[in-house]
Amino acid sequence: MKKSMDSACCQDGGDCKCGRNPAVIITAIVVLGLIISFAILRDRLTNQQYRQVTVTGQGRITYQPDQATINLGVQVDKTPKAEDALNQLNAKVLSITNAIKALGITDADIKTNNYSLYTQYDFRDNVSVVSGYNANQQLAIKVKSLNTNKDLLAKVIAEATKAGANQVNGVNFEASNLEDLKQQARVLAIKDADKKGVDLAKAAGVRLYKISGWYENFISGPSPVPMMDYAKGGMGGGTAATPQINAADNELIMEIGMTYNIK
Repeated sequence: MKKSMDSACCQDGGDCKCGRNPAVIITAIVVLGLIISFAILRDRLTNQQYRQVTVTGQGRITYQPDQATINLGVQVDKTPKAEDALNQLNAKVLSITNAIKALGITDADIKTNNYSLYTQYDFRDNVSVVSGYNANQQLAIKVKSLNTNKDLLAKVIAEATKAGANQVNGVNFEASNLEDLKQQARVLAIKDADKKGVDLAKAAGVRLYKISGWYENFISGPSPVPMMDYAKGGMGGGTAATPQINAADNELIMEIGMTYNIK
């Protein structure tokens, strides 16, 4: 009889609601609601939103440079032929390298940064005419072990100018263990940032939770010493005075920014 009644309810375009159980519908709605609620709760637990603060710390390391790079060159001006300019340039550079090798500088520590040949023009009666040929070569010479041989740097410059160098463009002091010094500065910067973070959180009435990220910034290191126009009389092979160059203490500064989650 029930089957025939359900069939009757569905005849003539009926919506067949007569045989549905309200309890089943309510249960389905409750289950669906629980699933949605669980999904929202899980998302909140796995993607917690924290307030954040970034604290910057600095690490400073003072050190004595133990090596330096000298940037010097040879300039040949107004030779009658291009070949003459190159021959004079090559002869002077060879003389320079032989002189500094005698002081213990190796081939691996002598690098050519620039080698050029160009025409010199002069104006005569408002007309540009060729007056000769110029040539130039720039050398970078690394001098090591300054901590055990403090006079070596000055000797290299003096011997190079006596041998023909007529341009000394600067000296860059360096540390052979620069990466180790940077790492020491990083550790000090992190400690500084952590201490500042604790103090600031206490003052603000919040609590630091976890570190969510950080960045680093290498602020400063060794500075070059300019020495333009040091060489006097070097082209003629005359006697050049020994320069007085001191590798003073340098300071390395590393900055670390620490981002904390706070509660």
